[in-house]
Amino acid sequence: MLLMRESYEESAERTLAAPVEVAAGSVASIRVLRGQLLRITALGEGAVASLFGFSLQDPAVWLSVHHTRVFSNSYLLGSGMRLVNNRRRPMMVLGKDSVKRHDLLLPGSTTSFLAQRGYGGEGCIEGVSRELARLGMTVPKLPDPINLFMHVKLTRDGDILPETNLTQAGDSITCRVVMDTRFIVSACNTGIEGNDKPAPLRLAVAENLTDFNAE
Repeated sequence: MLLMRESYEESAERTLAAPVEVAAGSVASIRVLRGQLLRITALGEGAVASLFGFSLQDPAVWLSVHHTRVFSNSYLLGSGMRLVNNRRRPMMVLGKDSVKRHDLLLPGSTTSFLAQRGYGGEGCIEGVSRELARLGMTVPKLPDPINLFMHVKLTRDGDILPETNLTQAGDSITCRVVMDTRFIVSACNTGIEGNDKPAPLRLAVAENLTDFNAE
């Protein structure tokens, strides 16, 4: 039910953004309008998608992993869960999810963090900052991401334990977006053991679930 489209009375023309592929180790973005579906698909084993979102009307309103945890009283991302912004308003609702393993605790990687751990390549934070600059978007701060497909667990003692990423090519999540949003997705190395082999991703937008079948 949460993936059913509500009635919208939009005066502006509604267009669908073309699908975008995010190469392993890189960052890309896609525009999703209110009421549309966003699907993020792993195109390789072990993929992690670090997800950021900024309101098209006001980039000072962003997808907030911190507020999402408090709003839902959970550090686990589950079907039907509302992902909210820093004003505590929903931005999207998680619907179909073939992985059901996501991280709401860890920050995005930086180039220096990766280098300290013996990895090469650009960090998530630098990559997202570069994409924001390319888009001409100015934001007050860069929030922590929602790390889709990342496999970690929290112990009773509060330790965060990385686990081997079991995501396979073709795994995906689908969300109904409820605010006009520019999403930025990083496929950069996380630097987190077991989740440190970047794989490509695909971003796609549709009005209805059946529209994805036509791709």
